[in-house]
Amino acid sequence: MNDRIEYLRKKALRLPLTPGVYIMKNSRGDVIYVGKSASLKNRVSQYFSGSAKNAKTARMVENVYDFDYILCDTETEALALENVKIKQFEPRYNIKLKDDKNYPYIKITREEFPRLITVRKREQDGGQYFGPYTSSATCRGIIRSVSQAATLPTCGKTFPKDIGRTRPCIYRQIGRCCAPCTGELSAEQYGEYVRSAENILKGTGTDEIKRLTSLMEQASDDLNFELAANYRDRINALKALFDKQKVVSSPDTSLDAVGIYSDDAITVISFFFIRSGMITDTEAHEFTGGHIGSEELSSFIASVYDVREAPKEILVSDELPPSEAEALSDHLSKLSGKKVEVRVTQRGKYRALCAMAKENAAYRAKLLRESNDKETQILGRLAQVLRLEVVPDRIESYDISNFGNDNITAGMIVLDGTKFKKSDYRVFNIKSTEYEDDYASMRETIRRRIRNTTVKKSPAFPMLPDLILLDGGKTHVAAVRAVLEEEGVDLPVFGMVKDDYHKTRALCDDERDVDISHDRQLFMFIYRIQEEVHRFAITRMSQAKRKTLKTSSLEKIPGIGPAKAKLLLSRLGSLRAVKEATLEELTALPGITDGIAKNIIEHFKEGKTE
Repeated sequence: MNDRIEYLRKKALRLPLTPGVYIMKNSRGDVIYVGKSASLKNRVSQYFSGSAKNAKTARMVENVYDFDYILCDTETEALALENVKIKQFEPRYNIKLKDDKNYPYIKITREEFPRLITVRKREQDGGQYFGPYTSSATCRGIIRSVSQAATLPTCGKTFPKDIGRTRPCIYRQIGRCCAPCTGELSAEQYGEYVRSAENILKGTGTDEIKRLTSLMEQASDDLNFELAANYRDRINALKALFDKQKVVSSPDTSLDAVGIYSDDAITVISFFFIRSGMITDTEAHEFTGGHIGSEELSSFIASVYDVREAPKEILVSDELPPSEAEALSDHLSKLSGKKVEVRVTQRGKYRALCAMAKENAAYRAKLLRESNDKETQILGRLAQVLRLEVVPDRIESYDISNFGNDNITAGMIVLDGTKFKKSDYRVFNIKSTEYEDDYASMRETIRRRIRNTTVKKSPAFPMLPDLILLDGGKTHVAAVRAVLEEEGVDLPVFGMVKDDYHKTRALCDDERDVDISHDRQLFMFIYRIQEEVHRFAITRMSQAKRKTLKTSSLEKIPGIGPAKAKLLLSRLGSLRAVKEATLEELTALPGITDGIAKNIIEHFKEGKTE
């Protein structure tokens, strides 16, 4: 045991046997892991006793230089504090939930004639929000089904603005739409249909059927048979919607079921969101690196309900100890402002729900394992044919694109294993040359890329790649190798050589060609990389060119120079928006006087655009 680990072990053994949060740091002082425990001494000392449970924990311990800790009065308090610290530091070894901005919501707008729309952000605007859901496709499907069941319009028109502009469509004739476009429906009457949609989204669909049934019977008693028939059709549409969904429990059941599958390589946590006895949405989170402990599990479940509204009851399969469930219950109750009970199901009627969620998690783990096996095979073959020292985890590929001597752009794409990681894609606007020179452009790109990591320590470039692939041949590779040597970085670099049909036929360094045409899987893998980097570089160059054309068009207007042209496009969003802007909207922008605004309006009025 080395001196550092011995120091950390002794420090851990001096910790108290009380609840608290521990914060692991590397040699630079960066926080790499945050955890909590009911007994700090027991938990933290395990890390440095040489009994790491899995490879991920072992790697984390290898990077720990020191740790801090914060004592708490209760395990619930420790869970809440841990959640705050994970958000604050975003440690690399904590299992992470997708950021809230990635989760779509269904919103009922606050308007005279409310609409059902998909949004990515909750705002304090008086609207009603439901979700979040796992994808925009899920939201669109739910909106379509709910609108059909509540007979709301799905045509995209905005009311009352579009009332009377067009004739009613066929959906009114077949009873699928209440047709506010006719002008025959008041805002109050339309609100009744929106209320049905609201109740369905709240998960009280059975109550809505009962309410509509009562209204139907009342209308029938009043001899208003047309209205009664309308209620009947809405009830049938609701029942048809429910028939499509899988009923898993009694109609009054609204809860979440959580199933966990974990082995030495993969952990999957599966959520079933059950409303009115039916599964309305599912979500699965996959983590490689092996088994996760009960404390990590409770912390992750807590993070899920930071972006979701917790129901009154959450069922969890028996991987979560009762003590952790109790602390989680207290935390979520405080977070949501209502009583939330987290129950570990070992028997009873709800055990089957957690068993189903756990089966789903196990199946997702099986698919992930098969995918990882394929990924390992193809990356292993790539390392073998290129004679790499390590199997590449991070691959970066570069391509230069330009429009003659203008808008010279380098695109960088990134692969995490065999998957494109679009959040790490970057574009470099070439500055060192004013004319077309692919080699000079590539040298500038790679130099800037390397220095962003080694010199600037930019968070946008947190690590160097294991392999660089260039859209070019041996001369490109030689140019890049020279830059790497100057920067003191040793990275494998290969070019993707094209055949007469513009498809990759081989990989090359500055000395040899490596034929990959006989290996179909490897050929397709490299071909996908080449197509993607070319697409990305071309797209970004074209965007830059279009922006230049728009700016130059605006600069023809008296009083508009490059700075004001950029201001107009950035503030208003597009050339069309500038064209359609009113005098008041234009003069509200800084630097746009009444005279300049009138020049803009007159310019577009006379049709002087390119």
